[in-house]
Amino acid sequence: MLVLVAPGQGAQSPGFLTPWLDLPGAADRVGAWSDAIGLDLAHYGTKADADEIRDTAVAQPLLVAAGLLSAAALGDVVPDAVAGHSVGEITAAAFAGVLDDTAALRLVRTRGLAMADAAAVTRTGMSALLGGDPEVTLPHLEKLGLTAANVNGAGQIVAAGTMEQLAALAEDKPEGVRRVVALQVAGAFHTHHMAPAVARLEEAAQSLAPADPRVVYVSNKDGQTVASGADVVTRLVGQVANPVRWDLCMETFQRLGATALVEVCPGGTLTGIAKRAMPGVKTLALKTPDDLDAARALIAEHVGAAS
Repeated sequence: MLVLVAPGQGAQSPGFLTPWLDLPGAADRVGAWSDAIGLDLAHYGTKADADEIRDTAVAQPLLVAAGLLSAAALGDVVPDAVAGHSVGEITAAAFAGVLDDTAALRLVRTRGLAMADAAAVTRTGMSALLGGDPEVTLPHLEKLGLTAANVNGAGQIVAAGTMEQLAALAEDKPEGVRRVVALQVAGAFHTHHMAPAVARLEEAAQSLAPADPRVVYVSNKDGQTVASGADVVTRLVGQVANPVRWDLCMETFQRLGATALVEVCPGGTLTGIAKRAMPGVKTLALKTPDDLDAARALIAEHVGAAS
C-alpha cells in the first residue's frame, strides 16, 4: 500500500529544480505554470539564492510546482493514499484530483502572498525541537508564549512565534530536547499570526470547483481521511492558521496498512521522519531524476499491497 507525500516549506534549496527541467516537456510545463501565476518558477528554481527562495511568496509555489513535476515524471501512477505537510497539502490535493495543476498553483500563489503579508506585520519565525517528551515540551512552549505549530512525530515539534520568543526558547530548552534549530521560513505559520491570510484564502477558494478525491486523502488538521473535495478546500484554507498534525497523519498511514512511502521533490524531510516513526515501511525521497527508477520499482511493488 503506497502513500505519496509532499513536503512543506523549508525543504527548498538553491538550484534544486535544475535537473528536473532537463526532462522531456518539463521546461514547457513549468513555463506555462509560470505564466498562469505571474512568477518565473524556472528562474527561482535554478538561479535564485537561498534568501530569494526563502521568501514565502516564492517558496510555496516553487514547492508545489516541484512536487507536481516530479510526480508526473513517475508516469501514470495512482497511489493508494496521498498527504502533504503544510503547503504540501495543496500538492496532495492535485495528486488526488481535487484540483487541477493550474488551480493548485493559483491557490498556492495566493496563499504564499497572503502569508507573506501576514508575516510582515510582526517579526516571527519557527524552530524545530529535536527530542524530548511532548508532555514536557508543550507546556514549556505555552509558558514562553509559543505555539506548537507542527507536531511531526518521531520526537520532533516545531515551535512558532515572535523572534523574541524563539530567542528565549533557544536559551531555555525544554527538558530532554537535544537541539533547537531555526527553520528557513519567514513567519510563524500555522498560528494566530496567520489569521489575516485565512480571509484572503477564503475569498480565493470561492472561485474553485473542487472534485472529490479519487484516492484516499489524509488531512493535516486531524489525520483523518477526507472524502469531499469541498471539505478538502475548507481544510486547506483554515490550515494556515492551525497546527499541522503530521504525527496523526502517519498514524493513519499505518492504520490504512501503508507498506511504502514516496516523497516527491524536494524529498527528504518526511521520509526522514517516517524512518523513525513508521518502522517497517519502505521509504524513498525524490531528490533528483536519478531517483526515478528506484521510485518506480518501489511503487510497482507496493501499490495496492494492503488491499
